[in-house]
Amino acid sequence: MDYVFQNPDSQVIKDYLQKAKTIAVVGLSSREETAAYQVAQVMQQAGYKIIPVNPRLAGDEILGEKVYAALQDIPEHVDIVDVFRRSEFLPDVARDFLATDADVFWAQLGLQSEEAEEILRTAGRNNIVMNKCIKVEYLKLLT
Repeated sequence: MDYVFQNPDSQVIKDYLQKAKTIAVVGLSSREETAAYQVAQVMQQAGYKIIPVNPRLAGDEILGEKVYAALQDIPEHVDIVDVFRRSEFLPDVARDFLATDADVFWAQLGLQSEEAEEILRTAGRNNIVMNKCIKVEYLKLLT
């Protein structure tokens, strides 16, 4: 049987979104046609601070915010880490996440990883959302 991640219920997701002020977007690029860019832009317009994470663009700006090479390089607290990288990269991002004090690990629609979930839960980090679009959830639960 294929692995299917069990997301928290809508109320928990709503709580994550209500408490959050800062969202690090892993895999954000400056290409405006990408889902990552469009989602980040909507979340920024909704009042969240967006922190782009992309090693190839580190030091540049996307959506008016400085780009960091890695989650560990961000000098402030991150509430949600929103991941736009293919599922096979999620375990690496989960390990990076554990090196920070970020609150919620969020993998975008179409992305999930049993290994990433195991890495996070083994470390006692249980605030995990996978295979859901943060923009869709925001619009559905908070607007």
